[in-house]
Amino acid sequence: MNAPLISTGFAEVTREEALRRAIDLIPLIREHAATAEQERHLAPAVRDALHQSGLFRYLQPKSRGGMELDFATWVEIPEIIGRGDCSTAWNVANLVSHHRTLALFSKQAQDEVWNENPDALIAAGIAYPQGRAKKVDGGLMISGTWNFCSAVNDSTWNMLACMVMENDKPVDWVQCLLRDSEYEIIDDWQTMGMRGTGSCTCKIENLFVPDYRVQSMATALPGHRFKGAPDNPNPMYVIPTSAVGGHSLAGCVVGNAQGALDATLGWIKSRSTVQGAKMRDFQTVQLRVGMAGAKIDAARLILRNDCVEAERATIDGRDIGTEEKLRYKRNAALAVKLSMEAVDLMQEMAGANGIYQKSPLERIFRDARAAGAHIHFSIDMQMTQWGLVAAGGEFKSPTL
Repeated sequence: MNAPLISTGFAEVTREEALRRAIDLIPLIREHAATAEQERHLAPAVRDALHQSGLFRYLQPKSRGGMELDFATWVEIPEIIGRGDCSTAWNVANLVSHHRTLALFSKQAQDEVWNENPDALIAAGIAYPQGRAKKVDGGLMISGTWNFCSAVNDSTWNMLACMVMENDKPVDWVQCLLRDSEYEIIDDWQTMGMRGTGSCTCKIENLFVPDYRVQSMATALPGHRFKGAPDNPNPMYVIPTSAVGGHSLAGCVVGNAQGALDATLGWIKSRSTVQGAKMRDFQTVQLRVGMAGAKIDAARLILRNDCVEAERATIDGRDIGTEEKLRYKRNAALAVKLSMEAVDLMQEMAGANGIYQKSPLERIFRDARAAGAHIHFSIDMQMTQWGLVAAGGEFKSPTL
């Protein structure tokens, strides 16, 4: 594994500057998208550029040299990067998210990671049922097999989710912080799309994790607290990730769709029929482009509005209720559906030209389908859960 770059800090970088840096990286990311897909991890040139720009650290606390930007960037920056490559954006969204999560852990855990290297990349396996833990003196003993650990081969740390069991019943839902030497990586990421994320499986058998590296995420349990909250008082850190966690990933899919539209518009401007008619003059072409653009804009606005709304509620000290959290999850699924529909419009219009691997639409189409399979974006699940509560039903989750 390549040694990470040590930065001098990005605490003075503004939101506007961060967005500009993301936009400036689109050509480089696009240039290396095929390499990321072939190698099944971040392209080294792109990874280094992201380190140098500080864009892995835009939600890291300022006290640790991060940007600590407002929560709208949760969607905005992955969306911009996704215009160059959806897999790269997905990895950025995940790795940035885990700096934000680490801010909730104990100060000792934060110090262990960030004092050693504030640029450290942190992967995660977030499915609680895939890990089992039992309480032992001074910590937990954990075992499990976690799928979909994005960017794990580029990371020196990992946050793996477990259910803490007592008498065969779950009593807590936790994230455990581990060094890369403490888990096995299984090279099983051979997929239809999103290959550049390198979302391999991780496995552990009977590993002791000390208490300071364990953080409960069961916010519904009585007396729940985030150990790191006193050190990181920005309300942005306690916005319920269970409700809007999928929004940063959905932003990647929106950016992917915008990349499809950008490529299609470039193709249309240069194309004519054999009779010399310009492609842009066909109303069917105009209709598809118009529909795709409207769907992408709608998806982008839905996601950003949810993040702004959730941050405002948290700043105001207002509790975000179950119906509202499920509405956010519903909206993320819809945004991804709209984005996939936009890509389909472009792919269908490209016809046989869009099936060549040299066409950017070919990879964009596969990535849209693969990303859209994420559980966050399940229309069947996210629509019905909100529909149940909106109609007066009851929905319970210890981590929502």
